[in-house]
Amino acid sequence: MADPFLSIQHVRKSFGATTVVQDFNLDVEPGEFVSFLGPSGCGKTTVLRMVAGFEEPSAGKIVVAGKDITRLKPNQRNVGMVFQAYALFPNLTVAQNIAFGLKVAGMPKADTDRRVAEMLDIIKLPQMGDRYPYQLSGGQQQRVALARAIAPKPKLLLLDEPLSALDAKVRVSLREEIRSIQKKLGITTIFVTHDQEEALSISDRIAVMYGGKAEQVGTPFEIYNRPATKFVANFVGTLNVLEGTVTDAASGKVKVSTQEVSLKGKLNGSKSGDTLSLALRPEAISLGRQPGRDSSLSGEISEVHFLGSVIRVRVGIGGNTVSLDTFNSPATPPPAVGEKAEISFSSGDMLVLH
Repeated sequence: MADPFLSIQHVRKSFGATTVVQDFNLDVEPGEFVSFLGPSGCGKTTVLRMVAGFEEPSAGKIVVAGKDITRLKPNQRNVGMVFQAYALFPNLTVAQNIAFGLKVAGMPKADTDRRVAEMLDIIKLPQMGDRYPYQLSGGQQQRVALARAIAPKPKLLLLDEPLSALDAKVRVSLREEIRSIQKKLGITTIFVTHDQEEALSISDRIAVMYGGKAEQVGTPFEIYNRPATKFVANFVGTLNVLEGTVTDAASGKVKVSTQEVSLKGKLNGSKSGDTLSLALRPEAISLGRQPGRDSSLSGEISEVHFLGSVIRVRVGIGGNTVSLDTFNSPATPPPAVGEKAEISFSSGDMLVLH
């Protein structure tokens, strides 16, 4: 297997007595798009700043293309960075902003002009080179900041919550553009966000961070469907958490309230009488018995919310409450609060949270 393009090895960062990143490890393949996802204060931006050279690790090392860059200055790393605040020079035109890094590197004017024109085409602003930042929308300014970062052809592109200052509609379209440009250029990219939808929609892999550590690293599919920890399960997506008691660990049997269900496989490390936290995604649950769903629980409907194409239903099962969505059908009235109800799901969809 080829060596990773970026390797972050046992990196730790402390500010005085406070450790904000602890033993962080990650290998990123050439051309891969990896998102750091987590709540504020989890250490994701600090890791990014250490890769960029704006912070120096307290321990560990950072390797890019086989070269140890841990102690190099930012301008020695050939890394492009896009910040949450656009950080454009207000006294320079769009074209001059994009050309800034090229001029610093000593590129001839004719080559600089060609590269700037190429960048303006890539970010779909070919006629705006003569404008100043104040004449652009927020989304356009962030496109220019992206073009400025990638114009010098950096080895690595780092994006620190670049979309959080934009409104929702612009954010969605711009994140798709960023991903499209990244694929076109084949540039290895780290993207920091606290928005799970952003991370799930555009990443090759996601590092979910909490308390200065990577709780789980995996593809969006793996992170969402097979969360490794209780934090990941709760942070990514909507989750139903039920309390269960082990009745037979060898056969994976658990009692929820007074009803027994079977999980897929043995409950290794558990014994009869142990209490477990069990997780079910809403989309894994059907109202009523459905073909192919081998497990079920009975309860009583406690809430019904009509949301147009979808009806959100909450079912009380002993001391647990389960939420699920069912499609609206004009021919079938929604269930009523107080009705007895049965939910069904596949045993493999119920996860044990650790």
